[in-house]
Amino acid sequence: MRAEAGAQRPANLLAPDPVTYITNAFFIIPVGLIAGVLLAMPFGPVNLLGLQRALERGFLGGLAAGIGILLGDGLIALLAALGVHAVSGAISEYRSAIQVLGGLGLLGAGVQLYLRPASLSAHVETTKARLRDYASDIPAMFLLTISNPGSVLALLAIYAGVCAFVRVESVVDALTVVASISAGIFLYWFVVSQWIAAVRHRLDKVQLRQINHVAGIVLIAFGALLIGQIALRWLVLWAVGQLLGS
Repeated sequence: MRAEAGAQRPANLLAPDPVTYITNAFFIIPVGLIAGVLLAMPFGPVNLLGLQRALERGFLGGLAAGIGILLGDGLIALLAALGVHAVSGAISEYRSAIQVLGGLGLLGAGVQLYLRPASLSAHVETTKARLRDYASDIPAMFLLTISNPGSVLALLAIYAGVCAFVRVESVVDALTVVASISAGIFLYWFVVSQWIAAVRHRLDKVQLRQINHVAGIVLIAFGALLIGQIALRWLVLWAVGQLLGS
């Protein structure tokens, strides 16, 4: 009877027992770290821009861009932890506005990158630089991340996948997932920025200009695709409205 009564007692979502938390965290943390590293890989335009920052400005430049991306992804992951369905509903409701803002941001970043003169910060400059010297990249990359529908949907998908792979039964578990994903993102940008800083000086201005042009074109293409998709949707709705009205 005592065991049966204990089984019927509702679980405390805010304060799981220490043994359960430690056992579950043993699985959540590595899975979250791997998910964060996968999320930070340059499959999208924002992460590609972060790599270009590391290539042009060195370790701290790449790290600053990575921190901005991390803050954006961390905010999305936190909202997902508070309720995946609520976040998905908000994204669906304001998808057009988010997509247009994200597209304009990518277009601006792409044009700026394409037209930027090819330059590598000198080794002396990068060794004397501080993180605050590149602090302006943090809010810029943060805004690009949260306004890019692809980044938002990818993170929601990865978060949902982590929650399906491991047991997330409490607020503490959910916050552990968010912290683990964020740690994985930071780890990726720290290591990659260090590696790029070590090899970047092998490039000359011609090669860097080519890289900037390719990266700029990719960002412009992504931005145009996002805006074009919304414009086409509005055009179709307008055409259907005209046909129905006539």
